[in-house]
Formats: sequence, C-alpha cells, structure tokens
Amino acid sequence: MTSEQQQEQASLYVLGALSAAEQQSFEAQMSSNAELRGLVRSLQRTASLMVATVPQVALPSGLKEKVLGHIGAVAGEPTIGPLQAAGFLFHGAADPKGWKELPVKGAWIKLLSLEKEKNYAVLLGRLEAGVRYPAHTHAGAEELYILTGDLHIGDRALGPGDFHHADPGTAHGVNYSVEGCTLLAVLPADHELVKFAMAESSS
Repeated sequence: MTSEQQQEQASLYVLGALSAAEQQSFEAQMSSNAELRGLVRSLQRTASLMVATVPQVALPSGLKEKVLGHIGAVAGEPTIGPLQAAGFLFHGAADPKGWKELPVKGAWIKLLSLEKEKNYAVLLGRLEAGVRYPAHTHAGAEELYILTGDLHIGDRALGPGDFHHADPGTAHGVNYSVEGCTLLAVLPADHELVKFAMAESSS
C-alpha cells in the first residue's frame, strides 16, 4: 500500500519536480514497491495525454529567463541555488510552502508550474474530509487526476488513479470528499484558481 506522501511524491517525480536526492530516494522506494511503480506508470501515461492536448508554441528568445528572474524577485529568493537551476523548478513533497486555503474552508491549492505561452498551469489541490466545493462553470478545459482519497463529482465517485476531463462551458454541481483527497489539476493559465494561487497573501 502506498502512503499519501508517496502518492504526492509520485506526481512530483513524474513532473520532474523532485530534487536529485529526493528522486534517488523515491526510485529506491519504487524498486521494492510494485504498487508504487504502477502508480508512477499511470501518472506518466496521464501526463503524456495532457501534454499531447497542449498546442506546441515556440517561446520568444529569452522569455524563460525573464520569467524565472521575475519569479525569483517576487519570492525574494534566488532563482538559481542548490535545488534550482535555470530551466528547472523543484517542489519537495514535504514542503509546506505554496499551499493557499481557498475561500471554501478546508479546500487548498498549490501552484506547481505555469506556462503562460502554452496556456496551462499545473496545481495540486486538497480537500479536507467532509468539504463540499460549490457548483461552478468551467471557463476553460479542466483536467483532474486523483492522487489520494475520494472525490465525488455528480453521481461519480473518483478514487486514486481516476482521471476526469471537463470541456470549456460545462458545469459541475457541488463536488465533495468524504475522507479528504489530494489531486493533480491542469487548468488554463488564466483560470481564477491559478490567479488566486499566484496572488500575494493579504495577511
């Protein structure tokens, strides 16, 4: 059985978001855990499908360096360091930084990466046990992959390894989780949740 931390690490591993030391430790765990290897393969297939749906757009020369520099300036941290290098971004599975609670109490999001030119962002989402997320309409496409726990969408109960896609213009009723859940989400870069995740805290 895989732990919640291993499932979160698996998603970060597939995204290339673990440090070299974390990657080595995670691969050692995979070597003796067939269920964990299966989860990683499933995540890799899903990630490949997501990437295939994103149109390929050539980035203007020097844009990536400017964006990384801006992120470093906003965060007040160097962009290049022991765990950061130009062109790479890492999020440790146990790092609490970046999580923001939504106006819905018990609902949290964490921005992992943003590709404005390709119009998508990757986030982690978390609902605590019993949380109900309000009905909403999708301005853009939404991709969800359940990492841990349960998420109920309409009459469908999703669990670890389940995937959900919603087209632009579709609507969801109230979503909820009985035991709590963690999920990986791919959303349009201008989605309101992405903007919320990027906004500076008022506290």
